[in-house]
Amino acid sequence: MEALLAEEFGVSKLRPGDIRDGTIVSISPGEIFVDIHYKADAVVDSRELEHLDRVFLTGLTVGDSVVAYVIQPEDRDGNVVISLQRAQQEQDWRQADELLKSQDVFDGVVTGYNRGGLIVKVGKVRGFVPASQLSGRWQAQQDNDGDPEERWAKLVGQKMRLKVVELDRQRNRLILSERAAAKDFRQGQKDRLLSELKKGDVLTGIVTSLAAFGAFVDLGGADGLIHLSEIAWHRVEHPAEVLHVGQEVQVYILGVDEEKKRIALSLRRLTPEPWSVIDQTYTLGQIVIARITKLTNFGAFAKVDDSIEGLIHISELADYRIGHPKEVVQEGDEVHVRVIRIDPERRRIGLSLRQASEDAYVEVDWQEEAETLLSEGDRVAEPEPAGAQ
Repeated sequence: MEALLAEEFGVSKLRPGDIRDGTIVSISPGEIFVDIHYKADAVVDSRELEHLDRVFLTGLTVGDSVVAYVIQPEDRDGNVVISLQRAQQEQDWRQADELLKSQDVFDGVVTGYNRGGLIVKVGKVRGFVPASQLSGRWQAQQDNDGDPEERWAKLVGQKMRLKVVELDRQRNRLILSERAAAKDFRQGQKDRLLSELKKGDVLTGIVTSLAAFGAFVDLGGADGLIHLSEIAWHRVEHPAEVLHVGQEVQVYILGVDEEKKRIALSLRRLTPEPWSVIDQTYTLGQIVIARITKLTNFGAFAKVDDSIEGLIHISELADYRIGHPKEVVQEGDEVHVRVIRIDPERRRIGLSLRQASEDAYVEVDWQEEAETLLSEGDRVAEPEPAGAQ
């Protein structure tokens, strides 16, 4: 019989679960008929019509192409009973399958999460993005110290680029990858950025990872490297002293190597070199706080800020003769010093500890001190008149 039907009508016998493409031929308040190119007309299940979204129903018109899911090959009236709702899900599975075959990148929105990763829907089909399939950019936004169930909470509602990497309709399994999509997208973006960027440009990026030799920054599709020496004007032992993953930073384009596909960045170039503006920062005679960093036979070195280190000559450590700086200060001490010499060209600044102390002594208001003592009951002895007995 099935062979006869196929020969006579050019179609195979229908079975529950079959999917057919069709065209709406009539719409009434209680029925929708669809031509699915079969011997009998197809009618949408009346129970489904009661629950279908009103906006969806009012949007249907005669002549529209639809996908039909066969519920019953033949009812009492000889019609094929179909579902448009279940067909929509099937259509979404078809779209997902096409995305798997083409490996095209598409945009999805995070609708939920669980311990293992994120939930993103492709139409009405529930897709899953495992944590291992997220790029460093999104990994950086999770809360590793929080409840495992809540670690992805801040990503709900976020839009991300995705690729379908696995599909199993029988097991209702759809696996998505943001990392794979990011890799493809970033390759295209990197080629574009490499051709467009030039030395001196300033961009905003996100710190994606830290290494002993520097920090990687996402410039919106391509990573650039801030070498350790370009993070700050002062000495930095590790990038973590200044930066953290996920931080938004402005960076200076130091160089672009299209052949090696490398982008060199600088953080410190966006601020003036400290010695070039030292005359605007410090003045002769100024009293500043400094930290002793090193002791030598001829004096003590002291930092007045992260980038400027000066020398307190041994003769400027005390107002008496000393044999070694350690008699007055120790490494790590914080002291008040006076700026006594500034030499920007030789990158030198001279400091004095003893002159800062002298300054504190000279600035005391002795008249005010005397008045204070008198008010507390102390008396200043007055000379007796001449000839007094």
